[in-house]
Amino acid sequence: MRANTPHRARPEHWARHPVHVTLRSAFRPLRSQHVFPTLRIALARANRRAPEQFRVVHFSVQYDHVHLLVEARNKRALSAGVRSVSIRIARYVNELLGRKGRLWADRWFGRDLTTPREVRVALVYVLANFRKHARTRPPRGVDGFSSGGWFDGFQGWRPERGRTPWARRAPPPFSGDEADSDRAWVVRPARSVLASVGWRRWGLIRLDEAPASLSNARSSPATTPR
Repeated sequence: MRANTPHRARPEHWARHPVHVTLRSAFRPLRSQHVFPTLRIALARANRRAPEQFRVVHFSVQYDHVHLLVEARNKRALSAGVRSVSIRIARYVNELLGRKGRLWADRWFGRDLTTPREVRVALVYVLANFRKHARTRPPRGVDGFSSGGWFDGFQGWRPERGRTPWARRAPPPFSGDEADSDRAWVVRPARSVLASVGWRRWGLIRLDEAPASLSNARSSPATTPR
């Protein structure tokens, strides 16, 4: 059984450091054709709230948890932003399902990313997390339950190059009754040097790449990824 996130003061946060955030759900499955589109709308609308203070740069939705890569101006903006995202997701999903009570099983966990290598490892961990949980060898391609379709850091494919090489059947696209701004702002462009260009010195991400241990990104010696 996974230990809960300790109730202690969160560390100081600096705007130049992206943050990998994990939200653990008491409800499952979040990763479904029925639930995911509503969760995606909640993310988009939370991401329109105060982008100068807090923004979701990337995300992926798994069976019982959500991974986010976020940027925030300071510690206060980080806490307020994650709280806004988590509250909006909980409200939208509960309304969709007609359920009451807590959606989240625990406090959110956040890890500041302070080096280009850490950011690259976190990007793979977020965007390719479905490979970590796969029971069989997953196919090459982009996870439809993530922001991978907006990501321009894959080797051999960019969003503007036409049809997305989905690894699995993608969830339904935004429907006609959803605002254009929801479609446009599911994720925001990264503004920090580390999350926009710094990580690229370690190489673009392969469409079949699987996550490595996040702890190894900080403790291992620097080597060019293969």
